[in-house]
Amino acid sequence: MLRLYDTRNRQVEPIVQTGSRSLRMYTCGPTVYRYAHVGNLRSYLLSDLIRRVCERQGVRVVVCQNITDVGHLVDDAEIDPTGEDKVLAQARAEGRSAQDLARFYEDAFRADTAALNVRPPEHTPRATETIDLMIELIAKLIEKGHAYVGPDGSVFFDATSFPSYGEISGNRLDQLKPGHRVEGVDTRKRFHADWALWKHSHRDLTWETPWTRGFPGWHVECSAMSLRFLGEHIDVHTGGIDLRFPHHEDERAQSNAAVGHDVVAHWVHGEHLLFEGRKMAKSSGNVVLMSDVTAAGLDPLAVRLALLEHRYRHQLNLTWDTLRAADRTLRRWRARVAEWAESPSRPMSAGHVERAQAALDDDLDTPLALRVLRELERDDAEPPGAKFEAFLHLDHILALDLSSDIGRAPATVPLPGGAADLLQQRARARETADWPTADRLRDELAALGVKVTDTPQGQTTTLT
Repeated sequence: MLRLYDTRNRQVEPIVQTGSRSLRMYTCGPTVYRYAHVGNLRSYLLSDLIRRVCERQGVRVVVCQNITDVGHLVDDAEIDPTGEDKVLAQARAEGRSAQDLARFYEDAFRADTAALNVRPPEHTPRATETIDLMIELIAKLIEKGHAYVGPDGSVFFDATSFPSYGEISGNRLDQLKPGHRVEGVDTRKRFHADWALWKHSHRDLTWETPWTRGFPGWHVECSAMSLRFLGEHIDVHTGGIDLRFPHHEDERAQSNAAVGHDVVAHWVHGEHLLFEGRKMAKSSGNVVLMSDVTAAGLDPLAVRLALLEHRYRHQLNLTWDTLRAADRTLRRWRARVAEWAESPSRPMSAGHVERAQAALDDDLDTPLALRVLRELERDDAEPPGAKFEAFLHLDHILALDLSSDIGRAPATVPLPGGAADLLQQRARARETADWPTADRLRDELAALGVKVTDTPQGQTTTLT
């Protein structure tokens, strides 16, 4: 069974409970205020790989991935920031309503993940449509003594009420310092590391609650949605390494405090992606979108293959050269699979397939799995039909559409000058059984770089 690196436990361990045939996974979804770049999309490839590996092992996977369309502030790097909502800020900049903007970028995100062959989750709740779940959760946390209402009606989680805070990231409460903002320390809080569950406001995108009109904190959204759609026992929670703190620490504290036990069994994080040696971020102007990849004439799945060339929890430096190389490999493999499809089917190479599957089971070692495929491609001892079966079997997990060229007519390549006339002459010579002339014309065509092969259906050509 699949083993992954658990960020909280600091070790690789099985993620499917012994004897279980199901797995529940929560994935932190996008904040829909702009296009996702390929660095963002790496996190969703991680959850997709987990799903595909488990499903090939007969495990039923149920995934919940939220859509954040309110509550994620521009300066959410602070423990409890005050500031402007990312969706509202971008809506104002683009001159459209917050809802129109959120739905536009949500659709764009779905199109990008579909282009990467990321399977859609079973549940994709939107924050704006699940406010009632958040209010119920906050009320429960207040009742249990884990949250309190501030003087303006904002509600804060009492960090000191959760002793195991910091087990995911290693950040302990006694080591955390107050955030340094212009207005100074937030005097509404009892302890500087407390964070807001509900924030008082009368701006757009606010709702009435028993405490005040306002909007939810970003962290409480995932707790409320995961508990509602996956229940109190979640096998795996995934996300980018940047979410480890404070988002996942706060989420874990909220969920566990509400139900009285550990909700998430395994926390799994994907590492950052660099592009051309620099962090991919809009602020640095170093952003590559899926539309940039297709505009460069590359197959979108070249991005998937390039990401698979590195392990999910290792930092990756993506470049245009690596994307172009991945695109060439993808096209070559599709051509080879289409070629092998013409041969009689043979049992797939058990040794190669077992090694590749073992690599995937071992903390998603996709680079090793791809190396095994390259070895199989070059192995002359393996019959083409066996290679065909092995590549397609593993493509259920790799999801590179390696069978997409089967049955597709080959691209038309222009013949050298005079070759078409020589081919017509040779066809007439064969029809009249003038074999000396046919042989002479074959040699003349070969001198032009056109290899002629005679088949029962006629002569075929290959450019050399």
